[in-house]
Formats: sequence, C-alpha cells, structure tokens
Amino acid sequence: MQKDTLVFDLIRKELDRQRHGIELIASENFTSLQVMQAMGTVPTNKYAEGYPGKRYYGGCEVVDEIETLAIDRLKKVFNASWANVQPHSGASANAAVFLAVMKPGEKFLGLDLSMGGHLTHGSPANFSGKTYEALHYGVTKDGIVDYEQLEAKARAEKPKMIICGASAYSRDWDYKRIRAVADEIGAVVFADIAHPAGLIATGLLNDPFDHCHIVSSTTHKTLRGPRGGIIMLRHDFENPWGIKDPKGNLRTMSQLLDLAVFPGSQGGPLEHVIAAKAVAFGEILSEDFTAYGKQVIANAQAMATAFNNRGYQLISNGTDNHLMLIDLRNKNLTGKKAQETLDKAHITLNKNAVPFDDKSPFVTSGIRVGVPAITTRGMNEAHMETVVSFIDEVLMNADDENKVAAVKQEVNTFMQQFPLYPELG
Repeated sequence: MQKDTLVFDLIRKELDRQRHGIELIASENFTSLQVMQAMGTVPTNKYAEGYPGKRYYGGCEVVDEIETLAIDRLKKVFNASWANVQPHSGASANAAVFLAVMKPGEKFLGLDLSMGGHLTHGSPANFSGKTYEALHYGVTKDGIVDYEQLEAKARAEKPKMIICGASAYSRDWDYKRIRAVADEIGAVVFADIAHPAGLIATGLLNDPFDHCHIVSSTTHKTLRGPRGGIIMLRHDFENPWGIKDPKGNLRTMSQLLDLAVFPGSQGGPLEHVIAAKAVAFGEILSEDFTAYGKQVIANAQAMATAFNNRGYQLISNGTDNHLMLIDLRNKNLTGKKAQETLDKAHITLNKNAVPFDDKSPFVTSGIRVGVPAITTRGMNEAHMETVVSFIDEVLMNADDENKVAAVKQEVNTFMQQFPLYPELG
C-alpha cells in the first residue's frame, strides 16, 4: 500500500509547530512517547462492546486484560473502589453521569459558563442545558466561587444534582461545604475534575472523593494521558434517590453508571486509547509524576507573580492550580486580539470570558493561561519570567508586525533548549 505522504507530512508539520512554540493552553499537555505508541497499536482493530468478561463479541480476552489493567491502575491513582475507563471524552463521561442520575427536565445546579464553568455544566447550547433544567451559581467580585449563592439556590430550587468543577477557575474547591448543603436537600454531588485531576491525584489539592458522590475527569490535561474520559467512585452505594435502570430495577450507582456509558451513550470502546490510558495511569503512580505536579503549581504561581508585576489583572489575584485567568481590559486589549497576535509569535493560548464580561464569547475580555505543557517540556520557575516577558512584549506591541516577528524568532530559539520527542527525529 502506498504511503499517504500528504497526511504524514501534515503530522510532521504539527510536530514542528509543537516543538517550536510555547504551549500555554490550560487543557493541553504532551503525553509521553509510550502513551502515543500505545495509542497507535492493534487494539484499534478490536470491537469490544460491553465490559471485561461480559462482551458482545468474541476474541476479547486480551483487550479484557488491557481494560482491567487500566481500571486497576486508575483505582490506585485516586484510591477509588470503582472506575469506568470507556468514555471517549470528558463530555462523554459527563453525559453518562447525567443519564445515570437525571431524568429529562429535572433540575441541576452548576457553575455558569461565563464565570468559568464548562459547556456540559448547563450551557443552553449543550445537551446538558437542552435536556435538563440548568440552574447556575457564579463567582464573587473577587473571582472566588460564590458559595453563599450556591447554597441559597440549592435550598430554594432543590436541584437533583449539584456540579462542582470548572474549565477556567484558578482556585481550589470547598467540596465539604457543597456536600453539606447537598445532604440538606437530598442532592447528588458530582465533581468534574478534568482540569486539576493530576494535582488532585498527587495530593496537592483538596480531594473531591471525600465529599462527592461521583467524580469524572478527562485523561489528558494535568493527567498527561491520551485524550479521553473517566468516571470514578470512591465508595459504591445503593443509591438513596431511588434511581432505577431502564427496566425499572433499583441499581447501585456503579451499575447505573456502567449502563449509562454502555449501552446508554456509547457503543464500542476505543481499546487502543484505553491501552494508552493504562500506560498513563502507570506513569502517574510514579514519584516522578508527584514531582511534576509540584512543579506545575510552582510554575503557575511564579507566572502569576510575573503577570502581576507587569500590571496584568488576574481573576482572584492568583492561582492554586495550573492555570490563571487574566482580564485584559486595563490593557485595552480583547481576548481575541491577544490570542491572534500571540499566535503569530508562536505562543499559543485561548481567549476566554472573564466573570461579568461585557464582551461576546467570540471576542471576550480575557485570556486563559496554563502551565502543564511547558512544565512537561522541562521549564521551572525562572523560565516563567521569560515566558511572561515574551507575552508582554507581544501584547504591548500588538500592532507592530516587526516586533511580533522578532519575538517569534526569540521564542523559537528559546524553545530549542526544551526538546520534544527527540526520538521522532
């Protein structure tokens, strides 16, 4: 068979782009080479609808072992008693949680997208906002989750489920406080830890499993695995809400969640991706990964200080995790302009709405900046000053093409000291 040079030439161009630029998108990271190698292997050929030992196809004895290994390693990572590693993405995992817990039209409470929440936490454009009655809480003027507003809405509306978690929030969560009001009204607490999961796994942030009934995550971002989703329980339980399966039988929460993933919302699992997940979970169990998590937080805080020193307005005035949200209005810039100009200098991040934004989601007043990927490349606190100086020079000279081009050359030279996949040539 003739090699598809067009596709592979484009893949090579993407490798070059990643090598030469500064990657600051908070939801991105660089997997290990062996994670990528596992993903590009023969389990991609295998159909395996169902679960290990209970498949609808023959010939699953090996992928059963792969998936069981992934589950066992993941349970060790988070000290969980049950896990499902089949969701294709974080959004798929969240859809399965909704399907297991909620009936169409029932109420739930989540962080507003405009305040740092996620599409699947009730955006009217998403299945979560279209299928269920989405209620929202926000953040205070200081950029901290407004727990008083959350509690007041929970008591007044009595939602069936409360979601904690975000896609653009730089502080840790008070899971205990959320569980207290949930118990008061009889609600399920669902934590979506897609962003800080790697920092939670290493004990560097509060543990949601102590207080939340159900936890979901992506496997990329701070977990540094392949793109995919997971759902976990620390303790399985006979659900006290009387939730029944499609046949009207009462089930444990783990059974409801398994049924919601397959056959509820997905067909055949991606066993090659599950193999890569198993590799990544093994890496997370190493001491090296704990050191990585500590460096992520150190780098994020050093970067936040560097931005503050240059007069940038950080939402909540800092960070506890791997990211920060920056309001650019005092710099007379939009998020769109900042993202597009930084792209030209090979610095990649994303425009992002800030709390109480007065601009559209397509323009925004802010940017979201994250350090997981550059930490994987080998950067430390001292390098954060250099990265922020590049960003500042570009943004303060956004209309000067020569200045932006000069920074691009500096960025490309700077990144040569942080090799990415040298084995790929």
